[in-house]
Amino acid sequence: MLELRPNCEHCNKPLPPAALDARICSYECTFCASCVDTVLGNVCPNCGGGFAPRPVRPAHNWKNDNFLGKDPAGTTVRHRPVDPQAHARFAAAIRSIAPEAR
Repeated sequence: MLELRPNCEHCNKPLPPAALDARICSYECTFCASCVDTVLGNVCPNCGGGFAPRPVRPAHNWKNDNFLGKDPAGTTVRHRPVDPQAHARFAAAIRSIAPEAR
C-alpha cells in the first residue's frame, strides 16, 4: 500500500493525500511536479527512475474499508534537498533514456 508521504523531499512543499501535483518513483520517493520538472528533469535523485502522478486514495468508504480513514497517509517528513549541480551530473548519462528503459 502506498505510504502517501506528506511533502516534497526537495522543497518541502506539503503534499496532502489529495494533492494532484504529487509525483512518485517506484520506491515512493515523493516530489512535487514543479521540482520533478524544473530541478530533477524526471530523474529520481535516489534511484534514477522516472516519476508518475501519485494516485489519490479515496476519502470516503465506498467499498470494503478501502479509504483514507482506514489507511491514513504517512506523516513522516522526508526533507532532503537535492544539490542541483550534483544531480545534473548524476542525471546527465540517463536523462535521455526513457524511464521504462532505465
